[in-house]
Amino acid sequence: MRALFYILISVVIVLLFLYSKLTPHKARLTGQHLKTFTFCERVFNPVLNLLRKIAKPAQVGNGIAVDMSQIILLIILLFILKFV
Repeated sequence: MRALFYILISVVIVLLFLYSKLTPHKARLTGQHLKTFTFCERVFNPVLNLLRKIAKPAQVGNGIAVDMSQIILLIILLFILKFV
């Protein structure tokens, strides 16, 4: 059971990474990739919207900001992975 939970959290971390990389290119996705992205979007958007209320984007340059909600979610998932 513990190994299954470890694998599940690892898959969620990979999906979060892919979600963050594909979000700017969402309009160009097709077929099964679009379906998978849409599923990830339905899962991650509510969680990220909640975390965005807590942590605003960090300004790292002129007109460039880092979405801290994704980093916070990643840290939470890594802590869960560590203590499984």
